Amino acid sequence: MSDSTTAHAHKIANVPGKVISAMPLVLPASGGRGEDLQIRVSAPATGGDLPVIVFSHGFGGSMSGYAPLADHWAAHGFVVIQPTHLDSRTLNIPAEDPRTPAIWRFRIEDITRVLDGLDVLEASVPGLAGRVDHDRIAVAGHSWGAQTTSTLLGARVLDSDGKPGEDMSDARVKAGVLLALTGLGDELTPFAAEHFPFMKPSFDTMTTPALIVAGDKDQSQLSTRGPDWFIDPYIYSPAPKSLLTLFEAEHSLGGITGYQVTETTDESPERVALIQHLTTAFLHSVLRGEDADWKAAVKALEEDANPMGTLQSK
Repeated sequence: MSDSTTAHAHKIANVPGKVISAMPLVLPASGGRGEDLQIRVSAPATGGDLPVIVFSHGFGGSMSGYAPLADHWAAHGFVVIQPTHLDSRTLNIPAEDPRTPAIWRFRIEDITRVLDGLDVLEASVPGLAGRVDHDRIAVAGHSWGAQTTSTLLGARVLDSDGKPGEDMSDARVKAGVLLALTGLGDELTPFAAEHFPFMKPSFDTMTTPALIVAGDKDQSQLSTRGPDWFIDPYIYSPAPKSLLTLFEAEHSLGGITGYQVTETTDESPERVALIQHLTTAFLHSVLRGEDADWKAAVKALEEDANPMGTLQSK
């Protein structure tokens, strides 16, 4: 059996395969960023034609976070690329730094930089060259990272006049996973409206297929609304979209940011396992056209007598 066939068999059987990981890989700074872009790449140890997930961390995170997702995706057939954005605590850039107001743009440019440098990154990981499918690319992110990656799916930031700003979508991206993505900017708190003017999205043109994940106990300090704020991206974006609403889940969605990390206030390995399973099945469905796992996961959730959430699609 070939390496490619073996890796595919592991994925179908939902058996995790061996993973290789390299960090820090570095892409040189450009466009006023001032710091080289540090990156972690994780991938299956065997197999070819591997689809790509570029993951954007939440505020303060880094390439080293989100192991429950990154490790799982890599073990189930994806090349997972995790850049460290300028807001990372590991870089310790002060709030008064002149780059701070533009960090949201630098974040988006980081993802584009990764896509532009995919050949370089692939060649930098021992044993990975020639095994990556550059035509099957997804983006994913949590919180601010979800806002970052949503723009590559077609979301726009409204300007001061309420008109959609620059189109930063990327045709190379074929799918998205948006975890705890914030909603419309009409009801931001005064603090958020003053300090985060980019949190005024329009989802009207977010046309790329995406799975949106929200927690029904996610009460943000940035909005005067309740947890329903995080459902806006599904309501106001065009099909095809799916929405997973998790019961009793707060902003960390049960612990996707890491194992036993301090910011997880609603730790639930079972909830994280559900996210792992559904996101993996969704991405294989969209990127590979393999629907069996996704349909089975949807059916299992619908038929569960004590479900951890609900799933709807359009």
